[in-house]
Amino acid sequence: MEITDDKLIKIALITTLVGIIGLIVFTPSIEVKEVNVEDLTKGMIDEQVAIAGVVEEIKPSSSGSTYFLKVNDGTGLITAIAFDSVVSDMEDSNLSIEMFKDKKVRIDGKVTEYNSKMELIISDSSSIKILN
Repeated sequence: MEITDDKLIKIALITTLVGIIGLIVFTPSIEVKEVNVEDLTKGMIDEQVAIAGVVEEIKPSSSGSTYFLKVNDGTGLITAIAFDSVVSDMEDSNLSIEMFKDKKVRIDGKVTEYNSKMELIISDSSSIKILN
C-alpha cells in the first residue's frame, strides 16, 4: 500500500479532529491542584495552583487599582494579588474585593516570586470563591 499525499492529508485531518474532540471532552475535568502555602516552592513558579485559607488583610496598591490579599491557610501566609482587570470584573458582577476579608476562600492562581517571597496572581474574578 502506497501512501499518497491525499491519504496523508486525510490521516492528518482525522488525527487533528480526534485531538480536538479529546481536548473538548477532557478539559473541563482538569482541576488545578490544591496545595498548602508551606509547600509552595520556586519549582512551582508559573504553575496554576489553588489554596484555601482565611483572608486576613486586604490592602490596595498606591494607585488603588491593584489589591493585595494576605491569606493564611494554617501552614503559612501568602499574598494573593488581584490586578485591576480582576477587580473590574468583580465590580461588573456587583461584587467587592472587600467582601472576602475575614472569610475562608479558595483562590486559584499562578505562583510567582517577588522579593524572595512566593505570591499568587489571581487569574480572574471566578478564581476566588468564599468557602463555607
